[in-house]
Amino acid sequence: MSMEEVMAIGGIRISDEVIATIASLAASEIEGVSKMSGTITGNLGEILGKKNFSKGIKVVLEEDTVEIEVFLSVVYGSIIHDVARKVQENIKKTIESMTDLKVISVNVHVQGITQDESEA
Repeated sequence: MSMEEVMAIGGIRISDEVIATIASLAASEIEGVSKMSGTITGNLGEILGKKNFSKGIKVVLEEDTVEIEVFLSVVYGSIIHDVARKVQENIKKTIESMTDLKVISVNVHVQGITQDESEA
């Protein structure tokens, strides 16, 4: 089915939360990423038993483009620059392939270091 045929039958809207979840999972796939850093609200939700798969991600969605802010911790001994670059590449590739949106930026904010992956 062509894009014109899809548009003829209706629109498709992917929520910010879905994009954030994709980004969070893509970041977590990278060796050296210890954990995603959340907000106070998100952390409170986890305390109350709600799983937050979009933790550590901020999404700015404009029509067919998206900007991503990633907040994470890395494992001690990892080369931070390499981990951050791989996170950027994997998030961009994954979002673009799953959503057909154009990722215009992925900004990685390293907010902590953990001793090893078992602390994540």
